[in-house]
Order: sequence, then C-alpha cells, then structure tokens
Amino acid sequence: MFYVWVVVGYLVLLFAVGISKMRSVKTQEDFMVAGRKTPTLLLVGTLICTWIGSGSLFGGAGLAFRMGFSELWMSAGAWAGIAIVYFLAHRVRRIAEFTVSDILEKRYNKWARIFGTFAIIIAYLTIAGYQFRGGGRLINILTGLDPMIGGAITCAITILFTMLAGLVSIIAVDLFNGIVMTLGVIIGVPLILSAVGGWQQVQTLPPDHFAVLGQHGGLWAAGVFFPTFFLLLGESSMYQKFFAAKDEHSARRAVIGMIIGVVFIESMLCALAVIGSAKYFTLAPFAGPDGALNKAETETIILQIARYDLPMFAGGLLMAAAVAIILSTANTFLMIPSTNVTRDIYQRFINPAASQEKIVRVQRALIVVLGVVAYVVATFFKSILDMAFTAYTMVGAGITPALLAAFLWKRTTVAGGVASIVAGMLVTIVITAMNFILPEPLMETDYIIIPAASASILALIFVSLLTPPPAEEKWKPFWATSQ
Repeated sequence: MFYVWVVVGYLVLLFAVGISKMRSVKTQEDFMVAGRKTPTLLLVGTLICTWIGSGSLFGGAGLAFRMGFSELWMSAGAWAGIAIVYFLAHRVRRIAEFTVSDILEKRYNKWARIFGTFAIIIAYLTIAGYQFRGGGRLINILTGLDPMIGGAITCAITILFTMLAGLVSIIAVDLFNGIVMTLGVIIGVPLILSAVGGWQQVQTLPPDHFAVLGQHGGLWAAGVFFPTFFLLLGESSMYQKFFAAKDEHSARRAVIGMIIGVVFIESMLCALAVIGSAKYFTLAPFAGPDGALNKAETETIILQIARYDLPMFAGGLLMAAAVAIILSTANTFLMIPSTNVTRDIYQRFINPAASQEKIVRVQRALIVVLGVVAYVVATFFKSILDMAFTAYTMVGAGITPALLAAFLWKRTTVAGGVASIVAGMLVTIVITAMNFILPEPLMETDYIIIPAASASILALIFVSLLTPPPAEEKWKPFWATSQ
C-alpha cells in the first residue's frame, strides 16, 4: 500500500502545479510554446524528461535484460543525435515557429507540411500509446489491476494534466521530474547490486551480456542505434521546446545539460536492468520452462526491482521516478500531435481567422480525442519495444532527412524534400502493415530504419539533384546569422 500512496501523492503534487499554471494561459503562444519565456534550467529538465520515457524504462530495460550492456547501442543513437542538435538549436529558436511542420512548409511547401504532420501524428500517438501501456503495467504491479484498465487510467490522467495549461504545465513540472528520476537511479543501482549478491552474481549472466556488440553483431547494433539517432534529430517536441526558449543562447546551452542528463540516466537504467536480470534471468514469468525469455515480461524488470527487491524508501523513490518517466513523456507526446492538428490542419487550412481563445479550446478538445486514439493504437502491438522502433522509424525516416536538409543543404529542392518525407513514411507503413498481415514478420522492428531511412535519403538527394535549384528566399532564413 505504501507504493500506491507514493504514486498518488506524486500525482497530486503534479496536478497542483498544473492547476496553478492554468491562469497564465491566455493565447496560442502560451499554450503551445509556453510564451517563449523558458530559461535554460527549466529547458534542460523538460528536454531530458521528454526523451527519457517508457521506451527507456520498459523497451530499453527489456532489451538490456535480454542482451546485456549492448543495449546501450540503442541509447547511444540518441546521444549522437543530441551532439549534432547542439549546432542547430540556436538556429531553430531563431525561426520562432510553433511546430516542425511550420519549418517544413517554410522550407518546402504545403504538401511537406501535410505529409510531415501525418507522420508526426502517427508516430507520436504510437509513442503516447506505449506510455499508457507502461502506466498500465506499473498499476498492475502495484495493485494487481488488469494492465488494460491501468492503461486507461494512465490515459485519463495524461489527458487531464495536458489539458490544464499545455506546454506551460509540462515544463513547470519537468525539472522536478528530472530530479526524481536522477535520485531514483542513483540510489537504486548500488542497492540492487547488493540485493542480487554483488558483481559476482551479475557475472553469471551469459558472456555476450558484456560484449560490445552483444550476441548479434554490427548489423543489429546499427539496427538499434539508428532509430533513436534519426528520431532525436527530427524529434518534434524537442524543436517545439526550442521554440519555447527565451532566446537562442538558452536553447543551445540547454542541449549541453540534456546530453549529460540523458547519458547518465539511460546508462543507469541499463545497469539497473542488467543487474536485476542476474536474479530473474531463469525465473518465471521472465523465462519459460524451455528457458526462452518472455519479451513483454522482461520489459517490467525495473518496476519488479522497485516493488520487490529494494528497501521501501528506495523502492518508493524508484517507483516515483517511473511515474515521472511515464507521465512526463506521455504529456509531451500527446501535446505535440494535438499542436500539429490544431496548428497545421485546423488553423492552417480550416479556420485561419480563428481567435486565440478558439485555438486553445480546439486544442484542448483534440487532446481528449487523440488521447483515446493513442490508447486504442497501443493495443495493436505485442511489446513496447516494437511500438518504439516503429514510431522512431516513422519520424526518423519520414521527417529527419528533410528537416536536417532544410538547415544543412542549400541545394535541397521542394520536390526533393516532399519526396523524402513520402518515401520514408511509405516504406515504414508498408513493412509495418506486412508484419501485421503475414504469419511471420517481414522484418523485425529492430531493422526497419535501415530500408526506410535509405529510401528517404536517396529520394532527397536524387530528386533534389534532378530538379532546378531552389530560390534563395527558400533557404536563406535557415542560414541567416543572428541579428
């Protein structure tokens, strides 16, 4: 019961902050980009919390349980992406738009906006959906409640919190969420190491758990590295939060804090999972009678550790960290598609003259609708890791090449940008659909990024080179120096 009260108390605290921020929301700019007033420290907290979600807590942890420390190849893709983003953050803030689709239309045309918006909506609802699944698993471990019902409860909580004050409420609580995450893993790692019997017990795991490339080799490492790499470079919520920064310098400094925080927390989550697996590697329900590991069950290892293997205080703190990880990401990844539909479809094509109050009302209604859709989408996948890789590829192949080219390649043409977005989306959708239809998967989700990103990049390059160079006014805003 102690753990239930920890979670309830934590949620009450978050809602109190969110309610207190409601009065500060008066315009579209307030709701979507927090009034463009966010200082560096708050930006660091919200950027870290955006990235560290159920993909890390469940998908990454399950992968670490099964594969060992080579799971860090999945995390390292994001680390490399963040390092590149450092050189772009100030230029993104300078443009001062609302969404990534704004950038795509500004650099290309309305079709780039439309296709980009659909790619983001599909991917981000999938990501929000697996946060709900993660919340359902957490509630199941705490109370025994069916995970589907727990997922519905998580969905409802996320919708209510996101509706309160939009990005203002999300940013306001994310620094605190980040602190709780950090403390939870710092305290949890040495305690679980002691609980399982020390490093000697960890070394009883299969030798490939300590190999640099794990049991599958370089192709597998590339397959798990590039989805997070390409996603991070095109991650819409990150760009939206750069738009929320008070100035260009704050945006760029925040990236330094982000990479430090993300590297540390993801490494510690991996360590928690690997150390915990030393105890549970051959035990039910993680392993079957034949010794085969249950993919979905291995994804709950960190919650298992928090609930059953740590002292009460440390377990409660790690459980609170899990709540912070799930909700902070769920809020953001529900906020982004609602912003895209409101800004890139409703305001752009349906009602350009809508008042500020009307826009905020429409977005709040969309948060409810899209939250329910995300919950339904989550039921179609077998595991959180499968959902993660599919969503990562949709953004990484559908958005990232065209988005980066807007800032890095003056020769990119309108046709090249649109072709890149369409090619990346189509390959991802076709392979995912075939995986559902065929009795055996056409391609494991670990590898979808390779053909999808290849198609997107090749379309970008060849179509751009086969069409006339763009006019200067198309690329100049993305290369202009700061005033």
